[in-house]
Amino acid sequence: MAVMRMAVRYIRNEILVLPTRVIGVLFVITLLLLPLLTQDMYILRILAIASIFAIFAASWDLLSGFVGQVSFGHALFFGVAAYTTALLNLRLGWSPVITIPIGALAAVLVGLLVGIPCLRLKGPYLGLATLAFPIMLMGIIFVFPGFFGGELGISGITRLAALRIHEYYISVVLMLVLCFIMWKITDSKIGIIFHAIREDEIAVRASGINTIRYKLLAFCLSGFFAGIAGGLFTHFLRIAGPSMLAVLMSFQAIIWTIFGGIVTIYGAVAGVFILYPTLEMLRAAAEYRMLIFALIILLVLRVMPEGITTFVRDKIERECPRCKVRNAVTRKECRVCFADMR
Repeated sequence: MAVMRMAVRYIRNEILVLPTRVIGVLFVITLLLLPLLTQDMYILRILAIASIFAIFAASWDLLSGFVGQVSFGHALFFGVAAYTTALLNLRLGWSPVITIPIGALAAVLVGLLVGIPCLRLKGPYLGLATLAFPIMLMGIIFVFPGFFGGELGISGITRLAALRIHEYYISVVLMLVLCFIMWKITDSKIGIIFHAIREDEIAVRASGINTIRYKLLAFCLSGFFAGIAGGLFTHFLRIAGPSMLAVLMSFQAIIWTIFGGIVTIYGAVAGVFILYPTLEMLRAAAEYRMLIFALIILLVLRVMPEGITTFVRDKIERECPRCKVRNAVTRKECRVCFADMR
């Protein structure tokens, strides 16, 4: 009973006080209960893939949004983990439980290798440098088709789970857990330093903080989460191909994050769950699919330049002028310091 009372108190005092938190909880509940409402495998497949891409997009937001290390080659981490996972599974027969974490660690190693030479680059120079790495790796894949599968990629990989509904729950639960971890990282002391590096790296260095160490940490963390997404994607589709290293894959993460709301983590998740199913629904108009999709993005960003989640949040919540805590727009006084909000 005591636990129940604590849970009810937490829900009442921490979740129901903000509309955005209520929306977030409803989103999580909907994802978890959806298989009970529909048995359509096509819908579950789209949402499972969206969950995997949400991890990928959030990892880009962690690196580029919070730290300001703009990466145009984020597909490198995704692709390295995908190929590592595929090779370990196909050549050695290891299960996804082993191959996916090892693939993520391979992405972390690549994050170090990419981060070290790019540390002193900024702005467009950093973006172009990161763009070169996946193109280089794609060239290596084409040079050794016997090992990497060439243009056809590596197929015949073990499924993520025996049943599609199990694959759905694995993807969704991992997305919720990993995105929550990323959000907590950005809300911690490390996240504050990441913010500071993005805003004024010279001032952070002058205060005695080793910015190089924290930027490398950002590359490694981002690579790890993107690597998890790459491993999941490989086992879900049962193939690892050059398209996972393509420029389009990197720019998809950027589009999803900016559309949903950059520097939020949850904005990247929202962007994926809005845009990816929308793109699938537009298959009915195959000839005009990409044109309609581009127009939707342009129109939404024209009205909501900071992203859809930021726009919605600012409409239903406002910040207290005294303590800076967010409150529901309907409140007349702050829920923390009781300052007048009218």
